[in-house]
Amino acid sequence: MSASGIVERDGLILAAQTGDPAAIGRLLSVCQADARRYARRHCQVSDVDDAVQESLLVISRKVGGLKAAAAFSSWLFTVIKRECRKLERMMFKSDEFDEDKAEHQLLCKTDNDLRIDLAAALESLPAHYLEVVLLRDFEELTIAEIAERLGEQDGAIKSRLHRARELVREYMVGPFTKHAMVTK
Repeated sequence: MSASGIVERDGLILAAQTGDPAAIGRLLSVCQADARRYARRHCQVSDVDDAVQESLLVISRKVGGLKAAAAFSSWLFTVIKRECRKLERMMFKSDEFDEDKAEHQLLCKTDNDLRIDLAAALESLPAHYLEVVLLRDFEELTIAEIAERLGEQDGAIKSRLHRARELVREYMVGPFTKHAMVTK
């Protein structure tokens, strides 16, 4: 986005924060494409429209409480991700992730079964996720070293590593099926 586009968007956010209905409507219209694109990556295909609609409703009601216009995008994506998870739980009637259940599930497996499951989980990762896991957890590089090697920002590496570990965790103790990993 250009500098003038950012200034324009920030002005729109500020106007929406004051409760201006036209500004809120315009803001929701402007961010809808990004919201839909993000929801496609984090929701089941059948939930994308519902997640976007619910997220935009939340945004319209709570935009006044946003502390800084610069935080709008990350807030929007957080709201969408939360709505995707809520819809997913409803669809599969799964509870919030239960640490005790996960620990019990892992304790019931033999070391060999855990190794096999971990290897399968790693093999199922998309290449860009697998790369950061291998560099961090097997080569024991720091985030800064990985970022330098890959020519990316530290934040991007941290985010990718976090998501990779989430996918491995979902694979190992996931709510759906024992060995079915859903990459979003």
